[in-house]
Parts: sequence; C-alpha cells; structure tokens
Amino acid sequence: MFKVLIIANENEQIRKLRLELAEKDFICSIAANNEKVIEQLADKALDLVLMDINALPAAQGMRQLIQKIKRERNLPVLALISKNTLGSLDTVSSIDDFVIEPWSASEVAVRAKRVLWRISNIDSEELIKCGDLVIDMARCEVSLSGKLVELTFKEYGLLKFLASSKGRVLTREALLSNVWGYNYYGGDRTVDVHIRRLRSKIEDANHTFIETVRNIGYRFREKG
Repeated sequence: MFKVLIIANENEQIRKLRLELAEKDFICSIAANNEKVIEQLADKALDLVLMDINALPAAQGMRQLIQKIKRERNLPVLALISKNTLGSLDTVSSIDDFVIEPWSASEVAVRAKRVLWRISNIDSEELIKCGDLVIDMARCEVSLSGKLVELTFKEYGLLKFLASSKGRVLTREALLSNVWGYNYYGGDRTVDVHIRRLRSKIEDANHTFIETVRNIGYRFREKG
C-alpha cells in the first residue's frame, strides 16, 4: 500500500480520484493548500504528494510550496495539471512528473509507481535510499525525512554496511569483522549496543529499518 497526500481543493473530481486510487492500493488523504499543509505533511507517514496545480493561486506559490515539501520531507511530487497550466511547469524543475486533466486514476497510479520506483528504490553509486532514509556516501551524511541524523563514526559505518546488503542476514561476527576490523576483540555485545543506539536515531513509530534475526544477527529491510 502506498500512502499519498493530495494537496487540492476537495471537490467531486478529487474525491472520485481518491476513491479510484484506493482500489489500486493507494491510501489517500486530502489537504487544502493553506498554512497548515506543511504540518499535515509532518504528521503523516507518506510516500508521495499529489498536487493539483489548478488549486494554487500562482506559479510563485507553487514553487514555494514544492520547495517546502522537498526541504521538510524530501517527498516526490506528482502534479495534477490542466492544459492551461502546462506552461507554468517550465519554471518548476522540482516536480517529479505530471498528469494532464482529465486525470485517469490508472495513469496517476502508473506514473506514481514509476516515480516511487525511480526515486525511493534505486541506489546510485553515492546514495543508498530506503524509503525516507538516505545515506549520502559522498558526504558521509544520513538523513531521515529530509532531516540530518547525527551518527558516530561506528554507527555510520554499521548503518552503511547493513544498508549495502539489503535483505541479507548478517551475523554479528560478520558485522564485527567488516565494521570494527578483524583485530577487534570486543565481543558480540558491542554490535548489539551499537544496533540499539542506531535504532534509537533512525527508527520511530513510522520507520523500521533493522530487523533482529534471532540467534544469528541482523538484516536491513528492503523497504523501511
């Protein structure tokens, strides 16, 4: 199931789109474009934002709102537009894709899934992404929902090694050897302590990345 916030004036067309998307495994909520929309974004576990460009007062307002979404949550944005507003997209490079009115739920679903697949699940040589979690290996930085997470050197190395092996079960011995080095004699408990600290920094009610595999070790989930 994909969780989507539709930023639009609620009307029959938008309500119909939400119902049709629900049949395609999208859980949608609707928010008006006002001063509270960023608060609603912060309170929700989301995968994507659908934005009705026609509901925005001007191109400047549209750019500012998208910049806030990218800065606060780093979410992909799929624009719902009419032919009359198509030209306004020329100045907005941060939109990930768009659908022209009349909006077909089938087309919206396909484009949304392509955006999510491209942005959320594809790792580059310098980035590892898992949902809202991004590991920037070029900068040695970790962000969650667009906000930097402060990690120690070992916590970062442990997270990087786990995330580089998504879906694979890694023993405590393997983690010790690869993160601490072959000459480290601190014991398995060192791994458990660092995993617990790491979880406290990157996991919450809406995010779970590391799974404990009983009597073996740990596994980084393919989807957070």
